[in-house]
Amino acid sequence: MASTTHDSSTPAKRRSIGSMLRRLLPRFRRKVRAVTRRETPSMLRRRRHSRRHSPLTRRILLLNIVPVALLALGAVYLSDYEDELIDAELASLLVQGEMVAAGIGEVAVIGGETTVNRLDAEAARQLLTRLVRPTGVRARLFSEAGELLGDSAVLSETGRIHVSPLPPPEEPVEPPPQRWADRIGDWLGRQLSRSDRFPEYVERPAPTLRDFPEAASALRGFNASAVRIMADGRLLLSAAVPVQRYKQVLGALMLTRDNRAIAASLREVRYDMLTIAVAALGITVLLSLYLAGTITQPIVRLARAADEIRLARESRPEIPDLGKRGDEIGDLNDALRSMTEALWLRINTIESFAADVAHELKNPLTSLRSAIEVAARPTLEPEQRARLMAIVVQDIERLNRLISDISDASRLDAELMRGEVKTVDLKSLLGDMVKHYGVIAAQKAGVEVELRLSANPPYLAHGHDGRYGQVFRNVIDNALSFSPHGSRLLVELSREPRNGPFVVTIDDEGPGIPEDNLESIFQRFYSERPSEHFGQHSGLGLSICRQIMETYGGSISATNRRAADGRVLGARFTVHVPAAA
Repeated sequence: MASTTHDSSTPAKRRSIGSMLRRLLPRFRRKVRAVTRRETPSMLRRRRHSRRHSPLTRRILLLNIVPVALLALGAVYLSDYEDELIDAELASLLVQGEMVAAGIGEVAVIGGETTVNRLDAEAARQLLTRLVRPTGVRARLFSEAGELLGDSAVLSETGRIHVSPLPPPEEPVEPPPQRWADRIGDWLGRQLSRSDRFPEYVERPAPTLRDFPEAASALRGFNASAVRIMADGRLLLSAAVPVQRYKQVLGALMLTRDNRAIAASLREVRYDMLTIAVAALGITVLLSLYLAGTITQPIVRLARAADEIRLARESRPEIPDLGKRGDEIGDLNDALRSMTEALWLRINTIESFAADVAHELKNPLTSLRSAIEVAARPTLEPEQRARLMAIVVQDIERLNRLISDISDASRLDAELMRGEVKTVDLKSLLGDMVKHYGVIAAQKAGVEVELRLSANPPYLAHGHDGRYGQVFRNVIDNALSFSPHGSRLLVELSREPRNGPFVVTIDDEGPGIPEDNLESIFQRFYSERPSEHFGQHSGLGLSICRQIMETYGGSISATNRRAADGRVLGARFTVHVPAAA
């Protein structure tokens, strides 16, 4: 009854488990897809898109254009130079005024040295007109009492006929056209000039001395000047000097002139400096583009080549050769080419290693399969079955040893790169190793292991004691496997002259190494041993030894020791270890 109940409940449980699995399976698939999308490598990422304008080019242009732009702004803003021109113009007006005032004081004065002197108004007006008209300035003459005696703007020479050509009646009078550059220059000058600091000039119908403080200062015997701004934005420069005779101030002469000459000088200077700035800007832009091209174009080529290498499947693209540049980009190119070559070599090594591993694993697996198939026959004798099972055990041990050595070899590169480099005492390392192998070799093979020191202390090497110990163990194990019973194995430590590297030689008395295989023995999975040692070695030991020594800057090689008659006395392995000091 219980059995019947159990049988009937089993399908129900199976159905419930199946339905639960059907519910969980879609969730699991969605999670797997999500994880797969998150963990998909970037090998199939889209190619690098080409930019129309390089950001690096824009930065180079900006950095090179800013100083030229500042120069152009400095050319536009010439307030200090304008002040110097104004000061020079005021000084020129004072000099002209002193000359005109001296002439008036000598010619247009009534009185003598012993009488009271006064200005002859009519003579002063005529002389004022004659002296001032060629200079193009406006002159005003004030009496000692402050009255305006004459103004060159309204005076004319007696008897002189003034002729002014008039245009035809049908043609309107038009001012001469002004160049657009001059208009722009005048507008910039008015905008940038600090004219708001000057008082405003007002043209009065009947000006008095109170309208011109500089003229009042001249009546007190002092030279004075002033700058005012007119309604059209131009500046009016004025200079006043006293008119004297025998140290007596008889009046004041004031000369005025606008700043059109100053504006023209500023406009010419701005035009010249802006022309230079534009030319410098053009040259700067061209040189910046050339400089950016010499920097960005090689980098773009290198980036595209790197993408092609990353996305390559069957072909083998190369990094373009830019090493002839002789600059940092050339150094970067050389480094990338070296890195690419190292990567291709590493990939080829991995592929060759995988092929060698597959081949080496296939042999014991084939032997295992054959032994198991034969052992499974029912008609096989017990003794034959026992021998076949012993072969199976040996092949399993061989596979285990082979897999362990392959795992060690595959991890060796990463461990060597992460390994710490320190000082190693070779005497202590070799002494402990010889002492250990002396006991084991004497018990198992009857071989004597001896250490000989042929170098002076200290025995400090550069590297890692654990890896050097692995090298010496592999070499000694290899030598012991070929050493006959009752022979001697000699380990000698010496050093090359002139503080060269240490030299460790390991000599055995075995059959030696075929001359054609002195380099082949350092290849992966190479193994040529006596039959009693078959299957006990994977053929990776000496390959690992060479890899370790080359990583730390040393080397390992093999030769045969020969007698005087050419007879082989045994094999010699020579290990060069870099010295610490």
